[in-house]
Amino acid sequence: MKDRYNYYKNILEGERLPAAIVDLDVLDKNIEDIVRRARGKKIRVASKSVRCRAVLRRILDSHPETFNGLMCFSAEEAADLAAHDFDNLLVAYPYIRELQLVRLFPKIKEGKEIILMGDLPEHFENYNRLAEKYGVKLKVCLDIDMSTSFPGIWFGVFRSSLRDLSQLKRVLNTIKECPHLELMGLMGYEAQIAGVCDSNPHTWFINPIIKLLKKLSISKIHSRRKAMVELCKREGFDLSLINGGGTGSIESTFEDESVNEIAVGSGFYSPILFDYYDSFHHQPAAFYAVEVTRKSQAGISTCAGGGYVASGSMGREKIPTPFLPTDVKLIENEMAGEVQTPVRHTSKLELGDPVFFRHGKAGELCERFNDLILVQNGQVTERARTYRGEGKCYL
Repeated sequence: MKDRYNYYKNILEGERLPAAIVDLDVLDKNIEDIVRRARGKKIRVASKSVRCRAVLRRILDSHPETFNGLMCFSAEEAADLAAHDFDNLLVAYPYIRELQLVRLFPKIKEGKEIILMGDLPEHFENYNRLAEKYGVKLKVCLDIDMSTSFPGIWFGVFRSSLRDLSQLKRVLNTIKECPHLELMGLMGYEAQIAGVCDSNPHTWFINPIIKLLKKLSISKIHSRRKAMVELCKREGFDLSLINGGGTGSIESTFEDESVNEIAVGSGFYSPILFDYYDSFHHQPAAFYAVEVTRKSQAGISTCAGGGYVASGSMGREKIPTPFLPTDVKLIENEMAGEVQTPVRHTSKLELGDPVFFRHGKAGELCERFNDLILVQNGQVTERARTYRGEGKCYL
């Protein structure tokens, strides 16, 4: 599109700003590209990166033969999605307290497939106790660690305790003693491949090191996940769900024959972080607009709001980035602020004009807005509630 700025500016004429926008034409293209990258493997959609029921439904309905349920980031979120007719819900993180889990049990009794995650014996003992108390059979999934260790370098994340076969065997023995549980899956998320960008212009000096570590890690990751799957089978567990990957690792995860589904989330919206990968590129489908409210001097305008910084380790890539007009830049000493964001520009901006920004991550943008303005073919088609707009705050 030659003049994207005026295209979106015209669509938002008369809208309240700040506003979050999802371009459905771009979203649909990203969906098609992701399905093509998966090359026939099932995809489980990571709800954390979407956080809007209308958009989740659009993704799932676009290719029902490929999209295989949701990976939820909260047990309470899974209960709410089940209440809105979503099914096949894998809760990607363990939860302990009864109050966080209790709303799931009526949905399971109704026949919804909801799968809980764990890696410690205590997780499964707790799930078994609650399953007995509420009279349900709980489906569970193992979360195994896919980090790799090199001399002086821990390349990965600190999450799961399951790093070797002896640790896995101990947990499997615990599950065998839990009559109210059914082990049906194993998840091995290679965060250091899927979630670490390797072409970051802000850290250009370590990009070659990251690429090398990724290359050296992949075979280790595949061998470990395969060995753990085989141990589960030898111990008598028939696993129907073997999950791996993320947007940033679809190609390498596909090569692991033990995996039967790949998790994907951020690629649908394609935030800033996903500009910094060499192996793939998707188009920005989600972004937000803030209003020019001041012009302090020639070439500097100030916008209302906009300081939506992404979570995780702090780096320049976590700061929202001006998107349109293409010449707009943040000011180093101020960056993006909670109540105002000054920008430099050479293009003509008037009071009331929108400036479009992209968030560092995908779903976190939805924590700042009650609605996503869905646009297609040059017009607003829907105002879809985010989780926040529905009054939900899960974490």
